[in-house]
Amino acid sequence: MKIDQLNSTLPAEWPDSLMLQIQAQNQANGRTLVVLDDDPTGTQTVYDLPVLTSWSVDTLATEFKRKTPVFFILTNSRSVPESEAVALNREIGRSLLVASQQTGQNFSVVSRSDSTLRGHFPAETDTLTKVLGQQVDGLLLIPYFLEGGRLTINDTHYVLEGETLTPVAQTPFAQDDVFGYTCSNLKEWVAEKSNDRIKVEDILSVSLEDIRTGGPDRVAALLAEAKDSQVVVVNSITMRDMEVFTLGLLQAETAGKRFMYRTAASFVQVRAGLATKPLLTAEDLNLSEQGGGLIVAGSYVPKTSKQIAALFAQTDIFALEVDVSKLLDVTERAAEISNTIAEVDRALTQNEDVLIYTSRKLVSEKNGKSGLAIGRIISDSLVEIVRRLSAPPRYIVAKGGITSSDIGTLALKVKRAHVAGQILPGVPVWWLGDESRYPGLPYIVFPGNVGEINALVTLVERLSAS
Repeated sequence: MKIDQLNSTLPAEWPDSLMLQIQAQNQANGRTLVVLDDDPTGTQTVYDLPVLTSWSVDTLATEFKRKTPVFFILTNSRSVPESEAVALNREIGRSLLVASQQTGQNFSVVSRSDSTLRGHFPAETDTLTKVLGQQVDGLLLIPYFLEGGRLTINDTHYVLEGETLTPVAQTPFAQDDVFGYTCSNLKEWVAEKSNDRIKVEDILSVSLEDIRTGGPDRVAALLAEAKDSQVVVVNSITMRDMEVFTLGLLQAETAGKRFMYRTAASFVQVRAGLATKPLLTAEDLNLSEQGGGLIVAGSYVPKTSKQIAALFAQTDIFALEVDVSKLLDVTERAAEISNTIAEVDRALTQNEDVLIYTSRKLVSEKNGKSGLAIGRIISDSLVEIVRRLSAPPRYIVAKGGITSSDIGTLALKVKRAHVAGQILPGVPVWWLGDESRYPGLPYIVFPGNVGEINALVTLVERLSAS
């Protein structure tokens, strides 16, 4: 299906921006928006906000006392088995409750996950609803993500590539070893993921016709019908659609309805009342003139592999392949890691930009290890490589959600980072905190499934020291 053909069948989008009304509603309700991010890519639409990598009561109470209107907590729960993800969400929910009681600050929670439907659903939202003790009327399912071309139309979720819309279940994302699925219709997807505990006929939806012809009042009226944690599928193909829905949501909440949010990144931007900000430039990053940039690519999705191939073809970047088969062999792992470290240090010292990438052949099971266990070994190895480097880089790019989380928290020791904005659409830049290994260094969180084929080429050339 072509996007232009689809647009010709839809009502025109709502004519007026509603961002000022959303901002006013947020100011009036005074609630902090806490975004639990199952990998670091959820910051790909926001700016001037903090990201926390720990969630003790003291840490959260400090953030509440700062009156920070929105902050992220990086859980990285997509990288662990469901039982661990449930335990993480339970622990964070309890800490939030205690911190809220200590400070008197009310809050709302977004469970931010992947725009292509990979993650621990509905386990995470079930856990949060239970531990927060909320009588939730509805669970809002909003995977719309503008920069990634993730659109929901007639309750079906699509990936937009060029001008072509592909149902998400027909893309490689649906073949994920851990989070795979067969349904593109979101009502059917919910039933599939809940093992039919949640029935298709019990799920509500807010259509594009509701949003575009009825506006916020129609959205609020539909949401008023939700009850008993009922799942609500939200359709959207533009940011204006998201504004209309969000203002209607805030109206419904003001009238006493309560909702849990399971969303991708675009909803977070609009719910936070953040207008679109221009992309960052190299000058904005205040890069050192010494050393080289460092890119660490752990993502295996086809888009990342194509972007790496373009980087080889169009630049003279110094590239080092880390052999996954050696990382999975306990007798060869240490030598593979040490050899990589020595080569990276040499290149960075000579002011060369460096790419470290894992061998592209996907290994899903080996020697009895599951896909998640193999992913853990690979990520731990990349962390060790970055942690043991001697030569400081000018900037660091981590390609892939789990990779960027582990490099940030384990190799760079980030506790509280500041989201500066985006260097490319959907690609956030963090300023590393004072407690980190490289205070003030730009850390670029590059999602595996975001960007056109030459995105890495554009990034490297834009940040080049020459």
